[in-house]
Amino acid sequence: MDVRGGEVTIPAGQVDLSADLSVPTDTSGAVLFAHGSGSSRHSPRNVSVAHRLTSDGLGTVLVDLLTPAEDEVDAVTAELRFDIGLLADRLVATLDWLAVERPFGAVPIGLFGASTGAAAALIAAARRPDVVRAVVSRGGRPDLAGAALGEVRATTLLLVGGLDEQVITLNEQARDRMTAPTDLRVVPGATHLFAEPGTLEQVADAAAGWFGDHLHPRVRARS
Repeated sequence: MDVRGGEVTIPAGQVDLSADLSVPTDTSGAVLFAHGSGSSRHSPRNVSVAHRLTSDGLGTVLVDLLTPAEDEVDAVTAELRFDIGLLADRLVATLDWLAVERPFGAVPIGLFGASTGAAAALIAAARRPDVVRAVVSRGGRPDLAGAALGEVRATTLLLVGGLDEQVITLNEQARDRMTAPTDLRVVPGATHLFAEPGTLEQVADAAAGWFGDHLHPRVRARS
């Protein structure tokens, strides 16, 4: 499969964000990634999942939600990585850019959020219900999305490590507050970062299946 893309700059209010696009031939959908606290678009775990999605014909957008200057501040204070409202604003700006620039064409959009990025992804999904069709959370903190949980219309998959007990509870509580179709799956033997052998592959498989079902079901039905 041929894949084109590269680095782009996305305007978000008063700042510009750096992002990496991967655009497969005949893209059937696209997934925007929201990294977790202290991470970036170069997160090896998100990059690994993105590669799997691209191999399935889905476009991907890996975006830095903080600028380099903000990253320097955050490395000292750790305050911006937990500014869920700011991160959600940046995701919405990226969604709006995708809607105008259409680097993937007119395809359905999904969001993949990790850790605190999952809360920002759910808020963005609630704010752009006509754009975001599906959400996947990896070791996420959906509880931090607050009242937006009840406003999400996109089908949502919550993936949590089986050894991440506190986060399992928080995800269960968040699921119970959501009105959109939501599935909570526990990956046995995995901790919060899914660093154990084979666990991240299970995340990638589950995400590929979820986005495959909800972003381009007609394509899958013909296969």
